[in-house]
Amino acid sequence: MDEFQFLAEQAAEIGAAAPPVSRLTHTLPDGRTVSALQYGDAATGEFAAPVVTFLHGAGLNAHTWDTTVLSLGLPALSLDLPGHGDSSWRADAAYTGRTLAADIAPAIGAWTDAPQVIVGQSLGGLTAAALAAGHPELVRGLVIVDITPGIDPNGDAAQIGAFFAGPTDWASRDELVGRALAFGLGGTRAAATRGVFLNSRVREDGRVEWKHHFAHLANALAADPAAAASVNAQQDAVRGALSASGWDDLAAVTAPITLVRGERGFVTAADGDEFLRRVPEASLLVVPSGHNVQEELPVPLAALVADIATT
Repeated sequence: MDEFQFLAEQAAEIGAAAPPVSRLTHTLPDGRTVSALQYGDAATGEFAAPVVTFLHGAGLNAHTWDTTVLSLGLPALSLDLPGHGDSSWRADAAYTGRTLAADIAPAIGAWTDAPQVIVGQSLGGLTAAALAAGHPELVRGLVIVDITPGIDPNGDAAQIGAFFAGPTDWASRDELVGRALAFGLGGTRAAATRGVFLNSRVREDGRVEWKHHFAHLANALAADPAAAASVNAQQDAVRGALSASGWDDLAAVTAPITLVRGERGFVTAADGDEFLRRVPEASLLVVPSGHNVQEELPVPLAALVADIATT
């Protein structure tokens, strides 16, 4: 079993052809690595220079974009943000838009030969804005999915925190699938099974653990309520500062910006209005989806991205 085993079925479900896919790794000067998926041309069966780069949300990984990329039909990259998937964790646990943008910029520069349309969801959207502000040479268009500065990129902290605050390791992936479904996450059992497989790993001792750092951080905080209270207070203070820096990043972006808001997502209508007030040159599209638009409406989202990438 490998990480690409689900692609043919996902492609068939939307009537698309499965492109060649490979795993890329870029080593940072401090020895940490950034990992990504490169999707080639389904028609030729070959790899071409990517034109779209995708950045996922907190607790997810590059594969959350699989169906969107399959529908898109263009050469693309999908990164595992630091602390997620096959990318290295940050020892300081500083998973903010600007720190993540600084980590991934060298990798994107190495893997591409032209400015990209950057599509970022949730934490990936804040990272995309910081990347576009700090490295305009890498970005020609920005699509931000269901996040604005000031909105918690981790989403419903109570639900997600409780979900990941369980044991740090499990006897089998089936246990994780059952837990996801019990928390109302993952959709169908088939989708939850695919998501768990792609977001977990089997250790040498045979136990299964989540790939992303957030689950381990949530578990540690759950075990120490006093520490959790202190961290929450610190996060409230930091969140205010990050909100300001996020708006600063968006103000500095020179590429066209589109915000995609899910009607049932984390960005409210008022948040969308505030976004357009602060970034009046941006476009706003409201879609009938929850927070993970790329998983609920991958084909319409791909059509939007294709329109931007091909004009």
